[in-house]
Order: sequence, then structure tokens, then C-alpha cells
Amino acid sequence: MMKRIKQILKRFFLIPEIRFPKVRLGLPRIPFPRIPFPHIPFHGIGVVLGAINTTILVLAGVIGIAVSFINQYQIGNVIHWMSPVLPFRWENILGTDAWVNITDQFVFDTILAAQANFVWTISGSIGLIVLGFIIHVGNFGAWWRGFKAAPMAVVRSPIRAYRRIVVWRNWIFVKVEYLNSESQKWKLAFNIAKSPFSLLRALGFSPQMAIGLLAVGSTAGAGVIVNETILAERSFSNGDSGIYSAPAQHPDPTLEQTMAWRQENSGLGKEDNTLRIVLGTTPVREIRIENVTVGTVYTGGAIPSSAHTSAGGTAASATAVLIGGNLVSGGTDTFLEVGELVIEKSRCTWLYFDNITAHTINVIGNASDGQSINQTPGTSRMRAIGGGHHQAEAMVTSGGSYDRIHIDAPTTAVNGKIDKLVLSNLYTEGGSCSFDRMKIGTLTIELNEIGGGGNAGAADGFNTKEFKINQSVTAANWNVSDNVEVSIGAPTVTVTNE
Repeated sequence: MMKRIKQILKRFFLIPEIRFPKVRLGLPRIPFPRIPFPHIPFHGIGVVLGAINTTILVLAGVIGIAVSFINQYQIGNVIHWMSPVLPFRWENILGTDAWVNITDQFVFDTILAAQANFVWTISGSIGLIVLGFIIHVGNFGAWWRGFKAAPMAVVRSPIRAYRRIVVWRNWIFVKVEYLNSESQKWKLAFNIAKSPFSLLRALGFSPQMAIGLLAVGSTAGAGVIVNETILAERSFSNGDSGIYSAPAQHPDPTLEQTMAWRQENSGLGKEDNTLRIVLGTTPVREIRIENVTVGTVYTGGAIPSSAHTSAGGTAASATAVLIGGNLVSGGTDTFLEVGELVIEKSRCTWLYFDNITAHTINVIGNASDGQSINQTPGTSRMRAIGGGHHQAEAMVTSGGSYDRIHIDAPTTAVNGKIDKLVLSNLYTEGGSCSFDRMKIGTLTIELNEIGGGGNAGAADGFNTKEFKINQSVTAANWNVSDNVEVSIGAPTVTVTNE
């Protein structure tokens, strides 16, 4: 209350304040000399003395336990072993005129006395050992807690190790997820950039025409052209030539180095224009090749050195299309197992089938410059190729120009497996279309043209059979109808490789 009254009075009356100066008196500092004392490592000395004491106590306890259990008949051997140092005499110990004299008899009597008082000897020896360890361990409580915790630490060690591994695993997963997200973003960006080109291709335009429209239409189109043609990786779906290890969508560089048919020609090893599919242990759901030109039908095309003679005797000096198993030198021969094989609307100079077993064969509406269709009965079962989760997806390509198409199973004792193989609108010249060493569920040969194997591609008459289904081809069911012989020559117009 008084404080409040003073505050109110200060507002109306000015009250002078008198302040007295403060005087500080400083005392002079007197330096004292520092006397250096030698550093004595008492802790280290204590550790050494403790270790020596522990060693002596534990050694005495061990000797006591050993003496308690020694056979009385072996005491003489012990004394004999100690004979180099017995009798032991030490006089005037530390200037005190005291002496110690240890003789053979003294050792013998001591051992007998220890064994006579067995319980006390054992108890004392164990006590010395325990005392030695207690002295050595500075903090016995902490040591005992650690000793009790050791079993649980061993039990929990796998859990702790797993938690450390989980930390590293999560760190790696975070990095992988980040990289995957960045990859998806870049992939989406390229898909958006190339969408005009892909749309024109889907509408049926050739790659060259689509490129021309985009290049003329806008500057951005030129960037799409570079991405789609120069920077794009070769793939089966894009119709690029190469040697593919099914079901991979991109050529196998190792196979291309070892199987390229032109590698013996200097400078041409990487210019092989063959489309080859090498089948292994993985079954393929579907392989579809359509709307392609093969062999010498385009300017600059060449059939490789690919002579093929089947076990049934059909010989071809060159093969534009060769599909089937392999005769493996020094190994087990292979077959192609196919659920359904369709060959339709195609043009071949020769069309040969050898060493095939099928459940059903349909030969319908084919025109050839001479044909020989042997309908040999067989007992082959119906066939389909499965593979469950591990079966490969479809390999589909449309459009492209190749010097040769080759599908085989070169690995010893490993049959290639395809559930459905479709060859549609193949336009070939310069070599045969040969199918050999196959096991098929349903084979359909429909609406094909075969001929032009005469001189300079001319028709050579019906006596030379350009279309042959040999006696080594068997089926449980045959459906053969509307196949005609007509004079057919080679294509008169060649096109460039575009």
C-alpha cells in the first residue's frame, strides 16, 4: 500500500535523490612461485602390483588343488622333478637374520599334510583363487552385473545384428526408390516427347514417312526423330535386327559376337541384318513376326551362308527362314516344342517341312510352282506350352527388312518352347523357308505363295517341287484342301531397305 502511495506522490512532487560515489580499492596481486612436482603414475603402479598379487594368489590356489589330488605313489616323482632346486636355502632375508630352508623331506611332509586335511586344503585353494580375481577386478559389482548379463547378450545378439542390417537395408531401399522414381519421370518425359511419332506409326505410316512429317511439321519433331532412331536402343518390338536370347526384348551382345554370320568379313561384323531368336529354358507365351521382307527381295539384301540339310534329306543351299531344333555336335540334339504354329499369307521361294510330329496339320489354300504333300499318319498328342508365373511374355514385331530369320535351340539337351508362333505376311526371296525338328500341337499352313526357284528366279515347272511336306512329317489329323499348282516366279520388283 505504501509503495502505491509513493508512486502516486512521485507523479505530483519532484523529490531529489542523492547518490554517493562508490570507491573500489584493489589489492595488489602477489605471484607465488610454482614448485613442479614429479608425476608419479600411481595408477599404473597399482595395476601392475595388483596383477602380480593376483597371479601369485591364483598360482598358489592351483598348486594347492593339484597337491590335494596327487597320487601318493607319485609324490616321489614330483620331488625328483624338483630336485634341481632342492634343497632351497635363503639366509639373512632382508638383513633380518631370518632364513628359509626347503628340503625334500619338507616337501614330502607338506604334501601329506595337505592331503590329510583335504577339505581345508581345497577350501583354502579355492579361496585364494577367488580372492585373487576379486582383487584384480576393481569393481566387482560391475563385473558381476556384466557376467550375469552375458547370457542375455548372447541371446539378443541376433536381434541386434538384424536391427543393424535393417538400418542398412532401409538406407539402400530409400536410394533405390529414389532412383526408380527418377527413372519413371524420365521415361514419362521421353514417352510424351515421342508420342507424335508413335501415333503416326500406329496409324500405319512407315518410320521414314513419320519422320518426314514430323521434321517438316516442327522443329520439335527433329528431336523426336533423334530419340526414336539414333538414341533409341535396339529392340525386338521395334523391328530391329539382332540376335535375341528369348525372351529378352534387346539383342544379346555376347551372342552377337559369337554367332554373327558376317564376322569373318573384315569391317562387317556389326552390320549383320539377321533376326535371330535363341531359345533356352524359359518358355515363351507367343512369338509373332509379321509384315517383313527377308533375303534378296530388297536392294542390297543378301542371304548369308546358311545351307541346311535336314535328316530327312531335303537340302537347301540357303535359307531365308530357318526355324527348328538343332543337331548338336558332341551333345544331345534338340527340338522346338510349339503349341500352335501358323504360317500364313507369306511368299517363299521354297517351303520345306521335315522331321515334324504334330497332332493336327491344316494345309489350306496354298499356291505353289510344284508341290509334294505327304500325309503320313502319326500318333502325336495335343500340345500346349505353359510356364506359369515364369513363362515369358509375348515377343511381337511388325515391319522390318532382314537378310534372314532364324529361330532355334542351340543348347544341348534343352528344347525351345513356344506356346504360339505366328509368321504372317513374310515376303522372302533368295533362299528357302525351312522348318525342321519340331513337335507341334496344331500346324496351320494357309494362303501362302511358293515359287521362283528356277533360273534367274523364273518358274521352273511343276516337276520341281518348291513346296514339300516330306514323309518325316507325321500327324494324327490331316486337313488338306484347296492347294493348287500354278506357275509362280520370283518377285519382279525389288524395294529398298526402308
